[in-house]
Amino acid sequence: MSTNTYLAVFIGSMSSPRMAAWKALPEAERKKREGEGIAAWKGWVARHQGAIVEMGGPLGKTKKIDDSGIQDISNLLSGFTVVRAASHEEAAKLFENHPHFAIFPGEAVEVMPVLPIPEG
Repeated sequence: MSTNTYLAVFIGSMSSPRMAAWKALPEAERKKREGEGIAAWKGWVARHQGAIVEMGGPLGKTKKIDDSGIQDISNLLSGFTVVRAASHEEAAKLFENHPHFAIFPGEAVEVMPVLPIPEG
């Protein structure tokens, strides 16, 4: 069975209704859910360790570089993981009900193939 590499990016906004509801939780409840979320995330990693190429991690502040220079920006990217799977569909299924949005206030996980660099 052939496998391909896929980049999964975790999406979430600090100004989303999900995040507002998360921040509005009493601190004890939020801490409890954080613990449950971390345990669930570790469980997800254990179940899919054979498919994980690069665990990745949370992403920090973003700098945009273009022909006008360097500037601080914000976007919806909050983390990443690299996986291998037989198909794009199978890679996507790895993230169904992921703790990023099933427990934590993240909004989604987007999965895309990592394509080969074209030969010139």
